[in-house]
Amino acid sequence: MIGLPDFPWDRLTPHKELAQSHPDGIVDLSVGTPVDPVPPIVRQALADASDSPGYPLTYGTERLRVAAAGWLRRRHRVELDQANVLPLIGSKEFVAWLPTLLGVGSGQRVIFPELAYPTYDIGARLAGAQPYPADGLLALGPEQVPLVWVNSPSNPTGKVLPAEHLRKVVSWAREHGAVVASDECYIELGWEEQPVSILHPDVCDGSHEGLLAVHSLSKRSNLAGYRAGFVAGDPVLIQRLLEIRKHAGMIMPAPVQAAMAVALDDDEHAEEQRARYAARRAALRPALEAAGWEIEHSTAGLYLWATDGTDCWTQVQGLARRGILVAPGEFYGKAGGAYIRIAMTASDERISAAVRRLQ
Repeated sequence: MIGLPDFPWDRLTPHKELAQSHPDGIVDLSVGTPVDPVPPIVRQALADASDSPGYPLTYGTERLRVAAAGWLRRRHRVELDQANVLPLIGSKEFVAWLPTLLGVGSGQRVIFPELAYPTYDIGARLAGAQPYPADGLLALGPEQVPLVWVNSPSNPTGKVLPAEHLRKVVSWAREHGAVVASDECYIELGWEEQPVSILHPDVCDGSHEGLLAVHSLSKRSNLAGYRAGFVAGDPVLIQRLLEIRKHAGMIMPAPVQAAMAVALDDDEHAEEQRARYAARRAALRPALEAAGWEIEHSTAGLYLWATDGTDCWTQVQGLARRGILVAPGEFYGKAGGAYIRIAMTASDERISAAVRRLQ
């Protein structure tokens, strides 16, 4: 049996029960699950493709790959052949299984940020490798490293890595034989800063060798329930991953492929959703600051990374008494022990309720 830590969200259960006891109900700003409607054109595409009795392709349809490559070019100035796109059953499964799919093994280190989405750590453990949180790569010396994760905008902090920083990561990785996997699930949610893809020519000089960019439609298009994501980048790596995923049956359902292609082609609904999050952020951030929290980083993404100087669980408990549930920073690494992560995915009505309770 693979030894894994307890699922962290289970530890929030008593705090959730406390928040639910509030007379006006809970305001859940913890997990960050979308609450707004799936765009009608996407639902229609899903319905139109629902008569789908045959097996879909692991590689996805060409229609889907073209839509993904077009979105990258149109929105993020990334030039990429559609052949170098591979659909995912949501991005989380890919994060969890990439070290295994790449053949990372015992004694090898998987590098990821010191404050990070917990699944990077879990993915290393599933492969029997060593999870190694580190914000600086120079300390690793001449060691050959198989995989380096970067995440910009960051979950949980909302920090953006500038192109020059990413260039240094790519250069280091190529010198050390590492694949760089860039989790770019929040790339369209830049506020004070605009995130840049690892595949952007300013970062990689036009060569995608050794690079993978992971994207999700969960937040952009409210498709968390569809499990719709894709990875793009190095042609050799994409083909290698495709062959393994064929054997493993890791296939996105055909109706979801059709819906995802329509979603990627349409920017209007994404801009509308971005405006919703911007308005919620504009209401929630000053309310937290007025109530004594300091917001750090959070220049992009879907979360506010905050502290009032006390232990994260003390902050979670205090907000739960007000009927507000947030995530403790400890979930994302030891460096998060004095922080909380606040999601902006609740409805406008619930965000307004949180603002009132913070006053």
